[in-house]
Amino acid sequence: MSYDLESQAMTTHELKERTLDFAVRVLKLVEALPTTAAGKVVGGQMARSGTSVAANYRAALRAKSDADFIHKITIVLEEADETSFWIELAERTKLLPNQRLKSLLQEAEELTRIFNATRSTTKRRTRPNHKS
Repeated sequence: MSYDLESQAMTTHELKERTLDFAVRVLKLVEALPTTAAGKVVGGQMARSGTSVAANYRAALRAKSDADFIHKITIVLEEADETSFWIELAERTKLLPNQRLKSLLQEAEELTRIFNATRSTTKRRTRPNHKS
């Protein structure tokens, strides 16, 4: 089963690339964090949630049903939002300069909005009595 993101301006392939680029950027940012206790905690969590966005998006594309897709895309949404949290925490605790975090936080927030819209669209489309 293949899902295209009709409500989005980008193709499934483009979004796969975007989430992979996001994961790479997260890992590079994690490498720049200080090796303090706080830096290690925030970095570990950020690395897990940030890379999970790409991995779970790929899994969602292999969903076996609409319900499975909605479940998996919800995980992607939650991981993107969690990554935003860790970036905000790094900013608030001054682990890195705000300028270094700003564009990655913006991307995490945009991905959160995209996956929230994707989930909403899929739920609406799969409702009984839905007319295309």
